[in-house]
Amino acid sequence: MTDAPIYDLEGKSKGKIILPDVFKTPIRPDVIKKAVLAQQSHRLQPQGRDVMAGKRTSAVTLGTGLHLSRVPRVKGGGPRGRSGAFAPSTVGGRTTHPPNSEKRIYKRINDKERLLAIRSAIAATADKGLVTSHGHVIDNVPDLPLVVVDAIQEISKADEAKAVFEKLGLASDLARVENSRKIRAGKGKVRGRKWRHGVGPLFVIDVDKGIQKAMGNFLGVDVIGVDRINAELLAPGASPGRLTVWASSAIKKLGKLYA
Repeated sequence: MTDAPIYDLEGKSKGKIILPDVFKTPIRPDVIKKAVLAQQSHRLQPQGRDVMAGKRTSAVTLGTGLHLSRVPRVKGGGPRGRSGAFAPSTVGGRTTHPPNSEKRIYKRINDKERLLAIRSAIAATADKGLVTSHGHVIDNVPDLPLVVVDAIQEISKADEAKAVFEKLGLASDLARVENSRKIRAGKGKVRGRKWRHGVGPLFVIDVDKGIQKAMGNFLGVDVIGVDRINAELLAPGASPGRLTVWASSAIKKLGKLYA
């Protein structure tokens, strides 16, 4: 069995801990992607259109021989008379291929596949090449997987968290996330998601003693309990290799959860 050093909040080694066998799981990007897409589909909302939208009209085609296109035209005179209607190419006409509210958008995945995806994503957090290719700056990170004493769970202030980031070599990655913040392209700007940014470190803990509140002040940083981790948090964008900080008690519990 392999072991990993445990670091205190000053960035100094405080002994070693035996890593559970879940870190030896073969990395399967295909299964991870399937699990992430299934989880993302659970947040989608079904949408559809009124089946009569654009069809409430008296329009009929005039046939041939009038030197006019054969689209349906409104009966009668007036400003709307003989103007095209009903057809998809006309003003106020129906939509060509409208979304259907009965469409199955909720993707399902087998439990064994989902658990394999989580195990594989956990193993990827210890792969330096994958973490670097994910975009994280880990030049000053002492080791992967990065295991820290349980005192990190008691951090409750942003200033304390910032000091810990400096000691553990995470400050460079947080600066990368801050610099990545930019205005989103497209219509998403007017739909409540104007800004976009990169993904920072993930903190996996056993018990929240204030760290959730402290880390909420930093862009791109997530905190999750070890019994609630999922493939999307460990591999955002279905790309394995997120920079992850583990509390020592979370590592011990991880061995029981994914034995």
